[in-house]
Amino acid sequence: MLVPLTRDALEQIIPPIATGSQYSFYWGKWRDLLQRLFISLIALVVTWLLGKLAGSGGETIKLIFDIIAGLYWLWGPVLWASIRNGKYRRYPYCGFWQGQVLDVFITEELVGEEQTVNKWGELVVIENRERRINVEVGDEEGFTAITAAPINRLYRVIKPGQIAEMLILSKTPELSRIDKITDVYFPQHNLWVGEYPYLRRDIFQQVSEEVGGHSRYRSSKRGKPPIVRRRRG
Repeated sequence: MLVPLTRDALEQIIPPIATGSQYSFYWGKWRDLLQRLFISLIALVVTWLLGKLAGSGGETIKLIFDIIAGLYWLWGPVLWASIRNGKYRRYPYCGFWQGQVLDVFITEELVGEEQTVNKWGELVVIENRERRINVEVGDEEGFTAITAAPINRLYRVIKPGQIAEMLILSKTPELSRIDKITDVYFPQHNLWVGEYPYLRRDIFQQVSEEVGGHSRYRSSKRGKPPIVRRRRG
C-alpha cells in the first residue's frame, strides 16, 4: 500500500532541526567527541589570531565568534543532522508505504581501517568490521527495499511476514519512481530499524494510525487533524 502525503506532512515528519535521536546519532562515541573538541580548539586559535590582526576594534563580534567556535563540540551534531534532514526535505513528494518483511539476514561490513606497525617493522592494516542486520521489505506491487542497521538484540523479534512501514520520497507527484526511503517502522513491536533516524517518530505513528489502521495508538492520538492527501494502491 502506498498513500501520498501532503507537503506539510513531509515537513512535519522530517524536521528541519535535529531531534533528540538525531542529535544522539551525530554525538557519536568518545572519538567523535574528541574530534569535535579538537576542531573547537583550532577554531578558537583561528579566531584569536584574526582578533589580533583586527586590533582592538570589533570586540563584540570577536566574542560571538569565540563562543560559536568554542562550542562547536556541542552544537556540531545539530548542524550535521540538520544538513542530512535537509537533503531529504528537498524532495517535493512523499508517501506512506506499508508492506511486509520478506527476509532478515546478517552481514559483516567494513566500517574502517587502522594502520599499525608490528614488531618486525612491517605495516599492518587492521580492518574494523561491524555485524549488521539487513531487513528486506516489499509489497504486492513488486517494490522491494533493504534497510540495514547495527546489530541490536531487540531486532530478534523481526520475522518475515510482519508489517513494515516507512516514508518514501520521490520527484514525481504520482510517486511512480521512489528515490529515497527512510528508516523502517514495525508497528506490532513499536520498533525502528535504520542507519539514521530520519523521522519524527510521534508524527509518523500518527500517520500509521490514520492510514495503517493500528488501533493501539488511537486512544493517545485521537483528535489530531489528518495529513493524508489521497490514497493510491
